[in-house]
Amino acid sequence: MEQAISPDPNAGKTPLIDMQDISIAFGGIKAVDHASCNLYPGEVVGLLGHNGAGKSTLIKILSGAYPRDSGTIYVDGAEATITNPRHAKDYGIETIYQTLALADNVDAAANLYLGRELLTRWGTLDDAAMEAETRKVMGRLNPNFQRFKDPVKQLSGGQRQSVAIARAIHFNARILIMDEPTAALGPAETEQVGELIKQLKKDGIGIFLISHDIHDVFDLADRVTVMKNGKIVGDARTSDVTKDEVLGMIILGKCPPGATPGPGASTE
Repeated sequence: MEQAISPDPNAGKTPLIDMQDISIAFGGIKAVDHASCNLYPGEVVGLLGHNGAGKSTLIKILSGAYPRDSGTIYVDGAEATITNPRHAKDYGIETIYQTLALADNVDAAANLYLGRELLTRWGTLDDAAMEAETRKVMGRLNPNFQRFKDPVKQLSGGQRQSVAIARAIHFNARILIMDEPTAALGPAETEQVGELIKQLKKDGIGIFLISHDIHDVFDLADRVTVMKNGKIVGDARTSDVTKDEVLGMIILGKCPPGATPGPGASTE
């Protein structure tokens, strides 16, 4: 009996991000080989694959860290020029790496405005204004956060993620790339990050979620895109495939009936 495919809620919509036929090679080895994927507003797409599958390289092309050899990136349906991280930020693309890149010795407000500090009319740091704005954005993102005066090194992993996400969205990010956001977090903190991601979805932010934890991906992602050997194996809504089928895509490159096959799918 053929598996029923759920209706596509994005049918007829313009993607926030549409990466088409992206390739990049290092020393003659194609790290990403004619890969295409997309992301819609308020959607989480889990990007999966073994180490070396090409997922991090593909995302680094989107974030401007690597210049692509070929292919096209569209933002809101218009071709985008992204050759460095500043270009990506101009398009509202922010990356939250596993290391978070926070300044440990200062508080949440100082991290939010790091390099973009607000000044008073006398040219001094306007700490009150920065804290007030930080309280606003954290109130929307994580209402339970109260440790505004503490250096971030004293915060839990989930609270540190809150600060990193707040910094990204405060400066008008519309597309978030989250690299292993729950790695090394306990169950309670992982749940907290999951709540943050759900809040971002409600706000219409699109998220690429890179993770090795297939359970996290199924809990949080609307779709999965699987890569193997630099190619896209396939793309599927999480409601249309099982975890075992996605593992088959990752390990064997085999695309199940509920997924749309890519050029890297097994033909067996």
